[in-house]
Amino acid sequence: VLSNVEEIAELYRELSQHPGLSAACLGPDVTTQYGGKYCSLYTEWSQRDLARAENVKFCRQYLIFHDGASVVYSGPAGTCSEIKDELLSRESPSGVLKAVLRKVPSKEKEKEKQFLEVWDQNRKVKSIDLTALDKHGSVYDDDQFGCLAWSHSETHLLYVAEKKRPKAESFFQSKAPELGASDEDAGRPGKDDAPLKGEQFVYREDWGEALSTRSVPVLCALDVEGSSVSVLEGVPEHLSPGQAFWSPDDTGVVFVGWWHEPFRLGLRHCTNRRSALFYVDLTGGRCELLSEDTRAVWSPRLSPDRCRIVYLENDALGPHQQCSRLRMYDWYTKHTSTVLEAVPRQAWGAFPGIYCGALPGLCWAADSRRLVLDTAQRSQQDVFVVDTVTGATTSLTADAPQGSWSVLTIDRDILVARFSTPSCPPTLKVAILPGGGWEAQAQWVCLQDAPPVPGISWGIRTLQPPPEQEHPQYSECPGGPGWAPPPPPSPDTPDPASAGGLDFDAILLRPSEGSAAQKHPLVVMPHGGPHSVFTAGWMLYPAALCRMGFAVLLVNYRGSLGFGQDSVASLPGNVGTQDVRDVQLCVERVLQEESLDTGRVALVGGSHGGFLACHLLGQFPDTYHACVVRNPVVNIASMVAATDIPDWCLTETGLPYAPDTLPDPAQWTEMLCKSPMHYVDRVRVPVLLMLGEDDRRVPPRQGLEYYRALKARGVPTRLLWYPGNNHALAGVEAEADGFMNMALWLLKHLRC
Repeated sequence: VLSNVEEIAELYRELSQHPGLSAACLGPDVTTQYGGKYCSLYTEWSQRDLARAENVKFCRQYLIFHDGASVVYSGPAGTCSEIKDELLSRESPSGVLKAVLRKVPSKEKEKEKQFLEVWDQNRKVKSIDLTALDKHGSVYDDDQFGCLAWSHSETHLLYVAEKKRPKAESFFQSKAPELGASDEDAGRPGKDDAPLKGEQFVYREDWGEALSTRSVPVLCALDVEGSSVSVLEGVPEHLSPGQAFWSPDDTGVVFVGWWHEPFRLGLRHCTNRRSALFYVDLTGGRCELLSEDTRAVWSPRLSPDRCRIVYLENDALGPHQQCSRLRMYDWYTKHTSTVLEAVPRQAWGAFPGIYCGALPGLCWAADSRRLVLDTAQRSQQDVFVVDTVTGATTSLTADAPQGSWSVLTIDRDILVARFSTPSCPPTLKVAILPGGGWEAQAQWVCLQDAPPVPGISWGIRTLQPPPEQEHPQYSECPGGPGWAPPPPPSPDTPDPASAGGLDFDAILLRPSEGSAAQKHPLVVMPHGGPHSVFTAGWMLYPAALCRMGFAVLLVNYRGSLGFGQDSVASLPGNVGTQDVRDVQLCVERVLQEESLDTGRVALVGGSHGGFLACHLLGQFPDTYHACVVRNPVVNIASMVAATDIPDWCLTETGLPYAPDTLPDPAQWTEMLCKSPMHYVDRVRVPVLLMLGEDDRRVPPRQGLEYYRALKARGVPTRLLWYPGNNHALAGVEAEADGFMNMALWLLKHLRC
């Protein structure tokens, strides 16, 4: 195992330089004098810059020559260049114009200004200072509410911004009287924006983790020719609008509206918030409901012929991530149909269901009948084409290499995708969408390769829990009188004959270099969520640990996405038992079947992964020898009143949630019984905690609570506190420092 600090830092520096591919946009087709066609492909990438301690964005262009059925030739056009201060950008439908939202530092060293720019193919034709216009607050550049949408006529731009707040001042604010001013002037034009007294310290709700500056969004439109901005009216007061686009005839706007009464809950990674699809008519201000108003909807996409809108739909409340339905609204018949239902059980060879945060921004085929999307399929991610009329689905990556595929864009049936594996950083792929014949396969061409990282081998294994682990229910509170912890599951337990049992997966990364007899230490990583999934794609921490000489086990326990809605629904009410036993079963199996060092096994996890790591330390203290947790949930009972997602605490405990919920003593007890804090007396191994100061999802007091409990019991523990970082701990400096501290902690306490 690599143990030299400088070598570990150099390894991290090397691997962290592999860029991620974030966006792609296809330019218009150009016909050559010989009749051939080509188009440009604009791509955006991001890369960690450790010297500047920030993520830098850069762009690169490519040329794609095609004959409408296949890619004839493709290659890069020039080198890459850094993108500075762009918050949003969008090409116009014709490809002639491009809109850019840019932040610009103010010369007066006040807060930065925002400009909306319009470029043609050769120059900047408009630069509008939105801050100076003062019609609204900051423009939203997030992927939850934010949008930048051209009208079909290319005369207007639509975006979302924070509602302008009236100025407020102290009751005792003193100021010089204006010359010639009198009390009668107060109600005259121009005096209505006088500061309000008593409003300085009014609490304003926001949308929680990673959306703390989002409170009251409004829809705004820029008249490109007149350079004027208007805040659109007609959106009901009880809704927060976002993800908007122009209606087919440009006379109104279609948007998703989230209910924010009686109060806002965290929205990031929560596709279960009550919301619906709406249309607001800009001529009369009338607002019309287009979908059911008791569900959760998001990601609406208009077809190229402007006749149909597809969107994703979940049940409101319940698990934060679910197997989603694909719904379609016909603009002219006003009819809504279900294209794809949620899939109860995943079966190989069949469509696994939709588990994605959003549809691609452009997802429709040129025929306005088919669309493409990517979704988790157990521990992989694949691309599928969906016929919205018949509901038929076909994988476009079934014959492609195994790993993680994501759709970046599709335009005129040219499909652009990202592909990676645990040993191969992101690569850029392109294909022509096959015609309507479902037997046809996409022929993927690599536009930008990334050499595989040497020294990493990986594979996916499937596990079936033994019958006694199918429904792990306790008749009394664990740890109560007469209770003993469950015995570890036996790796020799035969798989149940019934096909009704839910199974799960794990991805194992192993160092492929070194002698065959060498027994590597094992790092066990359960994912967070709990309703998320590790797909077999590029992940910096696991790859770096594997290159150091650790085997890394990524566990997709029951409740993970990609295995059917039944798997998702099996976990609420069973957290702390079912998920913990699944991880332990997986660890026991791997240690038995692989040549690994059973005396050097560690746990690493964040959020719900940290919840599981802390549980495993207490429930199976003899298996593990070191632990690193990032923003872990340790006490559901104390988290419920402090988090932006109190519904999570009750739902995952198996309790009903309503906004006016006040848990009774038995429910508080249940939340505590399902928490790692319940087992803290049994923890013996050293624990490293990493906490984000600005975490709204799992507030850092959770980690502090565990830190103090461990210190009081004499357990070796260390705490790292990262200012300016939220739940993800994704700041470049925090991420790099976190890796180094994690690596050194594991080396020290696993005696590597």
